[in-house]
Amino acid sequence: MSDDDFLSDEEINAVLEGFERDFSGIDNFEDELAGVLGDKAKSAVLVTRLSSAQLLAAFCQLSDISATCIASDKGAVALLRNLDGDGPEAAARDLTTVVSGLSLALAVNRADHIEATLWANGQKADDIAPPIMFMNAPDFVEDMMIGSTTLDALKTREDAVDSGSLDRKGALAVIAQHTRFGRAGKGGSRVS
Repeated sequence: MSDDDFLSDEEINAVLEGFERDFSGIDNFEDELAGVLGDKAKSAVLVTRLSSAQLLAAFCQLSDISATCIASDKGAVALLRNLDGDGPEAAARDLTTVVSGLSLALAVNRADHIEATLWANGQKADDIAPPIMFMNAPDFVEDMMIGSTTLDALKTREDAVDSGSLDRKGALAVIAQHTRFGRAGKGGSRVS
């Protein structure tokens, strides 16, 4: 090999500066790589018909789901934090198991492929086309799923409620505030 086959110090520095510039926007390279490979979801949301973000956060707390919940006129949404492996599907299963009668839509973005499914009674019910789900969900859901907004940006909203901000006693108190026993019929209950 001749000296012409090796890069000079200036050329090496230029290459390193290029890598720094290309990857400077990536806060956690390993998370980004896992998202590209599909080992970790880039984003995941649970879309419900509940009217209250605080109520959804309470249900998430009791289901051991880490999420930021936001209410909208189309229903409360849980923006999931556990994106590893089947974490989003486990959250949908657990929430619909703990809250009997609750159905929801789960949207997951893995490796830039968005999947949407309906869940009820702890079971995956049906696949739905993401555009159909987006038409029936708040606008920020599509924005998050396609990457034009982030969980960090959405959790700064005034109406965002973190499920971790409640303990078990607080979650039960929130559920009690939203549940009216005896009004939905003899001995029945209703969630508002």
